[in-house]
Amino acid sequence: MLQHEISEVTLPKKTKENDKSMEAVAKLNNVPTSPRKMRLIADLVRGQKVSKALNLLRFENREGAQRLEKLLLSAISNWQAKNEDVRLEEADLYIKSITVDGGRILKRLRPAPQGRAHRIRKRSNHVTLIVDSNYTAEVETNEVEEVVNNDTK
Repeated sequence: MLQHEISEVTLPKKTKENDKSMEAVAKLNNVPTSPRKMRLIADLVRGQKVSKALNLLRFENREGAQRLEKLLLSAISNWQAKNEDVRLEEADLYIKSITVDGGRILKRLRPAPQGRAHRIRKRSNHVTLIVDSNYTAEVETNEVEEVVNNDTK
C-alpha cells in the first residue's frame, strides 16, 4: 500500500481589517419609494468619484436623490472616522458599490366598482452604499517608483 505524507502549509491569515481597511459602509432602510425608482438614481452614481456623485445628486430632480445624497455624506463621514490619519482630499474616494433591495410592502385596499376592492402595494426599499479609496494603490506605486529611481542612480 502507498502511504501519503501530508505536509502542513501555513498561509497568512486574512482578517477583515486588512481586506477592507479603506472602505466604509452606509445603509438606509425602509425608504418609502419603490426600488425601481431608486435604482434609476443609484445607476447615475455607481462607480463615480464622490465629488462628482454629490454634484449629480444635488442637482437631480427626482425624489430619492436627496436621500441618496444624505446617505453618501454619511458614508463619507464613516470613512473619515475609520481613517483618521488620511486626508479626505488625498484619499480619492469613489463609490465602490451601491445596491437597492426591495423592502417591506405595505398592502392597502382601494374601493373598486360593484363592491369589490383592489389591493394597493406601497413598496419600500433598502439602500447599501460602499465608499472606497484609491489611496493605497497610489502610495504603493509611488514607493515602488522611488525604490526603482534610487536603484538606477
